[in-house]
Amino acid sequence: MDHIDTLIVGAGVVGLSIAAKLSQHREVFVVEQAKHFGEHTSSRNSEVIHAGIYYPADSAKARHCVAGKALLYQHCKDYGVPVKMLGKVITAQNDAEIQTLEKLILQAEQNGVDDLHWLSQAELQQKAPQIKAKEGLFSPSTGIIDSHQFMLSLIGQLEQKQGHFVANTQFISATPVKNGFLVTLDCEGQTFSLSCSHLINAGGLFAQHNAAKIEGLSNPNIPPIHYCRGQYFSYQGAHPFKHLIYPVPEQHGLGIHATVDLAGQLRFGPDTQFIDSIDYATDSSALDKFYQAIQRYWPQVEKSKLQIDYAGIRPKLQTAGPQDFIIENQSVHNIAGLINLYGIESPGLTASLSIAQTVTEQLIAE
Repeated sequence: MDHIDTLIVGAGVVGLSIAAKLSQHREVFVVEQAKHFGEHTSSRNSEVIHAGIYYPADSAKARHCVAGKALLYQHCKDYGVPVKMLGKVITAQNDAEIQTLEKLILQAEQNGVDDLHWLSQAELQQKAPQIKAKEGLFSPSTGIIDSHQFMLSLIGQLEQKQGHFVANTQFISATPVKNGFLVTLDCEGQTFSLSCSHLINAGGLFAQHNAAKIEGLSNPNIPPIHYCRGQYFSYQGAHPFKHLIYPVPEQHGLGIHATVDLAGQLRFGPDTQFIDSIDYATDSSALDKFYQAIQRYWPQVEKSKLQIDYAGIRPKLQTAGPQDFIIENQSVHNIAGLINLYGIESPGLTASLSIAQTVTEQLIAE
């Protein structure tokens, strides 16, 4: 039976980031049940590099977002990944929302983000032409990235260190044995087994499903998953924006915001809808809801130029309130060599390289 040091299940941006980092120290295989890497949350998002403004102080999201942002910009420079530090404008429409902006500045400072600043009305009109807002904040370190090219660069790093990425391979089961795990996989209909010293479950939307297949991992240790679908509309035609435009955050996310991709295409989203199963169907009847939300901060938006584009799904751990990343190791589940990652939603892309650093340090310290 073949033996490898580390098996990572899931080739999204987090699984690949861990693989690239860990391959500098260990032999690593990454398996992915889909035909390609990053087919789910990693490629169905806003492609925004977040500053680290919104998350509770000392949370894993705050720590990994701020650290990951710096690592990500440096990585893009080192590996030629397309990226732009565009900055974003956060808008407030009334006194209550201005109070929210004031709280955001304090939260950002607690998280180590000290570059936010208020915009005068003249600056607001210069940075966000046609935008209607009573007040605005500017976040200069927010940016956009080509997430596909980023993941390609991670695979390049992995393979340079003799690591391997294997698609069309489904995780069937894992049994803890002395010094590791006996793992069964299904590769294009062929079942085979291997042993590994370390097992990392980075399955994203499938992380809980994978965890249930690991012998000895009891259900109380597996948090529930709630699929939260978010749709995006693209804007056909010219627009005046050079920066990202955000309303104040909402209960389940950052609201229907405006992002500009690397080609200059304007799009809006995501909305939020909890669903029972993974389903990327889009609903063009959401147009009115999007139009009304956008009109609050951009009154000149033309409804006829909004077209349904795509949907993504976030692996939330609860349906209300703040929630954090879970990076679960032996101290929680008492299974040596196993790390489970749950609830890696936004800002997972921004945080990915920092998460990879933490997981690598945990494994090397064993």
